[in-house]
Amino acid sequence: MEGNHLPGKELNYYGGGNTAKGFVHFFESNFQELDRLFILKGGPGTGKSTLMKSIGEEWRDKGYDVEWIHCSADVGSIDAVLIPSLKIGIVDGTAPHIIEPSLPGVFEEYVDLGIAWDRNKLLPYKEEIIQINQDLKEIYKNAYDSFHKGLLIHDELEKIYINEMNFEKANLVTEEWIERLIGVNSLSKNSIVKHRFLGATTPDGTVNFVENITQDIPKRYFIKGRAGTGKSTMMKKIAAAAESKGFNTEIYHCGFDPLSLDMIVVKELDFVIFDSTAPHEYFPSREGDSIIDLYELVVTPGTDEKYKDEINEVTKKYKFEVQKGIEFLSQTKEKRKQLEQIYIQAMDFSIVDESRERINEIMKKTK
Repeated sequence: MEGNHLPGKELNYYGGGNTAKGFVHFFESNFQELDRLFILKGGPGTGKSTLMKSIGEEWRDKGYDVEWIHCSADVGSIDAVLIPSLKIGIVDGTAPHIIEPSLPGVFEEYVDLGIAWDRNKLLPYKEEIIQINQDLKEIYKNAYDSFHKGLLIHDELEKIYINEMNFEKANLVTEEWIERLIGVNSLSKNSIVKHRFLGATTPDGTVNFVENITQDIPKRYFIKGRAGTGKSTMMKKIAAAAESKGFNTEIYHCGFDPLSLDMIVVKELDFVIFDSTAPHEYFPSREGDSIIDLYELVVTPGTDEKYKDEINEVTKKYKFEVQKGIEFLSQTKEKRKQLEQIYIQAMDFSIVDESRERINEIMKKTK
């Protein structure tokens, strides 16, 4: 591996998201194949993301595949980095994604970057830190409230199409695709199921990694359809079928409604199937791409025209609440910057560098 000068492959996704259900995360699901997990502790600006990026980039440049778990609070930061072939991961274990160790000292190891700050330099800012944290808590609450209102409005939109759906036909379509994608194939092992987000609602708007996640998968199926046309239900049934047959399955949840699914990846069967509608709308662009249009297949023809005015009105209200939530999230950028600056001026980053080198030395002994 050391002699390979080609960089390793990179997989990008989110482990947590700012959703209509509040902050939701699936970090632990993606650690199940690891043998060792370093959990970083420390305040904002203590170098957690920088440390993880530095180590991940070094091992990527050595030819090792790397998984980057991005931060939904800051598009420029990451929450975790995994090196699958080493079975080692490093994760930011601070709020809101507090990681509780299952086998402390055996599987997980805490790395306290808080030892690198000078408490005496932080004390003068105590009241300011308290106020900024209170402000952030309120801003996130307002954002989540707006997203929740948006979800309730979105449910109204779904009802329009649900009332015009042929559920018997929808079930048949799903069964046909399970047969087509999985059929009689099976593996004599327990499947490994990982839960993730393909994108997130961030202070900079909606972001997704559809192209990166799907780039090496031969067969891509783009599900088209309106809200409530059964896209998520179809994917849930396909995922359950793949799992029951022993195939490892990556389940990507909706970054707005985590109870819904946006994508299913089954690499052992060379396929990915995903909801290809806004805000992550894509179209076939290479050989092996196909469209599944559930609106055409299972919804009464003319539904869009019949409910045009109602659909436009509900959609307008929905977009308003979502945009309002994003605007609230955008307010966190300045607050987080203020907090980071306070901690940065109190940090001795040479101590952080020592932690980085210690982790890296352990990783070198593992390979």
